[in-house]
Amino acid sequence: MRGIAISHNSAAGMEIQNVDVDGQRLRVGIQHGGSDTPPLLICNGVGANLELVAPFVAAMVGVEIVIFDIPGVGGSPAPVLPYRISSLAVLANKLLTRLGYVGQVDVLGLSWGGALAQQFAHLYPERCRRLILAATSAGVVMVPGRLSVLSKMISPRRYRDPEFLRTIGGSLYGGAYRRNPELLKEHIRHIRPPRGRGYVYQLFAGWGWTSVLWLGALRQPTLVMHGSDDPIVPLVNAKILTWLIRNAKLYIIDDGHLFLVSRARECAAVVRKFLSEETLERDTG
Repeated sequence: MRGIAISHNSAAGMEIQNVDVDGQRLRVGIQHGGSDTPPLLICNGVGANLELVAPFVAAMVGVEIVIFDIPGVGGSPAPVLPYRISSLAVLANKLLTRLGYVGQVDVLGLSWGGALAQQFAHLYPERCRRLILAATSAGVVMVPGRLSVLSKMISPRRYRDPEFLRTIGGSLYGGAYRRNPELLKEHIRHIRPPRGRGYVYQLFAGWGWTSVLWLGALRQPTLVMHGSDDPIVPLVNAKILTWLIRNAKLYIIDDGHLFLVSRARECAAVVRKFLSEETLERDTG
């Protein structure tokens, strides 16, 4: 297909492609699957390249998965001008079509990517079949984490300085990362640091953004997943999302912000069950 370059390298079994969408080159990872459910689009966190959620992707055996590096992150170059969450949702929709996914998809958003997932579900209600929101919030109205934690996320230093991340990673991510230094070591091994203005653009995209005014209009069955020990996005934010979204249920995990990675198998089982359910108890049709 013209405009798509397929790499022979892979990450956790994913096929890596470089795809041009309206002049923006995107590095895309695809896990091919034979599942009866639609493809799952994963929207990653701030500054995070696609390899950082590889354990969760690998645990979702048999499910078709699409994940891409946000412009300015990983292998996707930064655009000339800043962008907003809404324009990125449009870009994600065009990417799916460019890749040949023309029907419904399920969408999972992790942390910052949860905003993108919510926006996608809002803009494309017929396209987005089901929604999974992991370790995220409704935007600027969120109940913030501790200032000592959030201040460490203003710059991309944790992605560029491995020793710095080893020092602060446990208190930043919480949960299993407090207790198991091997998790941080593996995390660091897969980091591709964001370059230049890419990290700033990603932070800027979320400034002033909130979904609180239209969350009640979402009709997709929604699974809200959250760690009980999340220093970045406190658990109360998940409860707010579950309350505001008409057709949502909450799954709390005894872990921190990156539970999709540290508890990949458990999370994959929960997500697979949710994606295969006929309806949710709160589904009023």
